[in-house]
Amino acid sequence: MKKTILLSTFLLSAGLLAQKKNISMQEAVLGLATNLRVDNLNQVQWIPNQNAYTQNVKTSYGEALIKKEVSSLKTDTIFRSSQFENKRIPQLNWINAEQANFSTKQGVKKINIAGQQTNWLTLPENAEEVEIDGTHNQIAYVVDNNLYFVDKNGQTHQITTDGKYEIVNGKSVHQQEFGIHKGIFLSPKGNYIAFYRMDQTAVTDYPIIDWTVQPAVNKNIKYPFAGTKNHTVTLGVYNPSTKKTIFLETHPEVDHYLTSVTWSPDEKFIYIGILSRNQKHLELNQYDATSGKLIKTLFKEDDAKYVEPQNELYFVKGKTNEFIWWSQRDGYMHLYRFDINGKLLNQITKGNWIVNEIVGENSKKKELLITTTKDSPKEKQLYAVNWETGKLRKITTDAGIHNVSISSNGEYAIDNWSNETTPRKVDLLDTKGKLKSNLLTAKNPLSDYNTAKVENVTLKADDGTDLYGKLIYPTNFDKTKKYPVIVYLYNGPHAQLITNRFPATGNLWYDVLAEKGYVVFTMDGRGSSNRGLKFEQAIHGNVATTEMNDQMKGVEFLKSLPFVDAERMGIHGWSYGGFMTTSFMLRKPDVFKVGVAGGPVLDWTQYEIMYTERYMESPQDNPEGFKETNLINRVKDLKGKLLMIHGTQDNVVVWQHSIDFIREAVKNGIQMDYFVYPGYQHNVIGKDRVHLMQKITDYFDLYLKPENSK
Repeated sequence: MKKTILLSTFLLSAGLLAQKKNISMQEAVLGLATNLRVDNLNQVQWIPNQNAYTQNVKTSYGEALIKKEVSSLKTDTIFRSSQFENKRIPQLNWINAEQANFSTKQGVKKINIAGQQTNWLTLPENAEEVEIDGTHNQIAYVVDNNLYFVDKNGQTHQITTDGKYEIVNGKSVHQQEFGIHKGIFLSPKGNYIAFYRMDQTAVTDYPIIDWTVQPAVNKNIKYPFAGTKNHTVTLGVYNPSTKKTIFLETHPEVDHYLTSVTWSPDEKFIYIGILSRNQKHLELNQYDATSGKLIKTLFKEDDAKYVEPQNELYFVKGKTNEFIWWSQRDGYMHLYRFDINGKLLNQITKGNWIVNEIVGENSKKKELLITTTKDSPKEKQLYAVNWETGKLRKITTDAGIHNVSISSNGEYAIDNWSNETTPRKVDLLDTKGKLKSNLLTAKNPLSDYNTAKVENVTLKADDGTDLYGKLIYPTNFDKTKKYPVIVYLYNGPHAQLITNRFPATGNLWYDVLAEKGYVVFTMDGRGSSNRGLKFEQAIHGNVATTEMNDQMKGVEFLKSLPFVDAERMGIHGWSYGGFMTTSFMLRKPDVFKVGVAGGPVLDWTQYEIMYTERYMESPQDNPEGFKETNLINRVKDLKGKLLMIHGTQDNVVVWQHSIDFIREAVKNGIQMDYFVYPGYQHNVIGKDRVHLMQKITDYFDLYLKPENSK
């Protein structure tokens, strides 16, 4: 009888296992944002100057925004959804402990903790680049490339009048390189507005055609190609009390970039990183905010390959005479403390790892709260560091990627983290390392699905550098069989594929491929991010050389595996990954049978100045490098099956790249496949992306013939 029970239990368990579902293509592409979304806490924010945070919760009467005090654990309801226009609590931005603002279709509203709402400002429908100064009840925005400002008295100032197609005021400049993400800089006390002014007159027009309408419509954009004339950028400062604008003396006649724009806390100065056109020389300059005159150059940074400023200056609270500067001068992104005369006081962090973010500070302890890669390049952990002594201590303890929000006084943290086996946990911590209280442990949304086995792999580059990758096994793996392989890669600057986060594969499309009977391999070679300057600069001057050597280490590893069929290998990547895919198919045509290249750069003379000249120099200074990497000249070397994909309105990697490639293929009688997405720019999104990924999968299935292909 006991044996029968055991057998029945076994059969039941096996039946349950058999009932696990396969991840559909729609779920692979959209699932983590829809039905496979990992549970999270909503609108968790620290209330300014309080050891208390807010959270949006569901109740029997709708949503409620509650306040939780850390020490007493007291919970109060602040707002209910019935108090708001659409019966939902909007995303609130706390101005102080008493009031917050939020955006509506009409503009911006304010609400206090008593629930009283005010229509703060109605914005024009076409307002862009909105910058809100909630503390001083002021707003700046852009309409038709002109800058407007509404002061604390409700008076609207039109700061510029010269805005047009060629002249852009108050918007991000330099193609959003160098950490630039905005064009309006409101002063700390609310007395001035600094802004970028970009003159694009010298930049050639480039047509972007919308083929989704009849007749097709052209919209010209200004696209500065490598080696061509650049736009000119200046920085204006407007004084609402005098209604006058001055421009800082940054010598706009010189071809350079204006980066790291920062106000001093007392509003007397503006700091700008002046980066040379060839990006090898940086000067940090201090300017008088009222006259615009250059006061002094605080220091200079030079590099034989490139200097890449990525952050503004950081002034700790209450300090006007010293600041923190981010620099890779020792080979890794670290923090340095300077006084305002340019004297280096100390290097705060050091080591063969990088600082990701400054997330907060504890002024009493003279500590910065930072996230770093100190434990592993694949992780992000929270540390505290004393800005005078450099003493470092770790706060988070679990392996993984930690996204952290810090209270105003730096004493508490809300830690939202995951790793390969943990979909999400949200913990309340104190920064002393004594308190850890779990607020959420999310269920695994993939628990009812067949997911692939993942093996973390470390290979060695030809110089001995560690290269991190993931090997993903086919579902129902049988070591006696031979399986086709798909290699997915990017391997370009400012990107990292291999991290310790959920899901373990890194991409649910890989799980779909595994279910079909593919081995999937992905790896970050030299040139990708979070590994230090030497690792990133290894590609300088001749892209797709070092990266290909590194990826070939992956190919050699795959070929060494007895279950890999080296005759059925495919490769796929998008953007820089599309460039890498095409490079492999042409420069090493005997390695991969099939390639799918999405939005690829194929001729670096047709890509934008800032990015291209950082990694490749200019075409005038590095003609051999540009010739070597021009894939259009190599079309005749194609042997395998290549599918190239491009969005017809791509304004990042313009469509001309692949059009020129196809023309050359036709001229040389080379067979390839091409697929365009009308109406899309660089990335295909939503349901169209589901269709796209299915098409890519079908293409691999056609030629690589996995076990479960139709």
